[in-house]
Amino acid sequence: MYGDDATIRRILTDLGDTWAVVGLSSNRSRAAYGVAQVLQRFGKRIVPVHPKAETVHGERGYASLADVPFDVDVVDVFLNSALAGAVADEAAAKGAKAVWFQLGVVDAAACERARAAGLEMVMDRCPAIEIPRLP
Repeated sequence: MYGDDATIRRILTDLGDTWAVVGLSSNRSRAAYGVAQVLQRFGKRIVPVHPKAETVHGERGYASLADVPFDVDVVDVFLNSALAGAVADEAAAKGAKAVWFQLGVVDAAACERARAAGLEMVMDRCPAIEIPRLP
């Protein structure tokens, strides 16, 4: 299983409120744009991470996770599965507490590496679907 309910709950409620959203741009038609809005509505600070380094939803963007000059709690990945593993490794190096691979993003080896590094990990799920389900 890619994300049991207890892990999802811990990530959404206990691990901190700063979420780096990798793949987030100002393109309103992309899923990351709407998911980031939901995260903000539920009190999360979003940090756009995209090569264009655009400001999105009022938050300054950064070209890469390494460019973010402060700690992030959760790294939410909106990239294809072939690219997602490298981001999970960067999240561990940055000191994030969790990595969340969005719907359709699956890399079992990256999941194992993240967990071995002490990070919580969820794959193939969406926090915008999960967060409203919290009690």
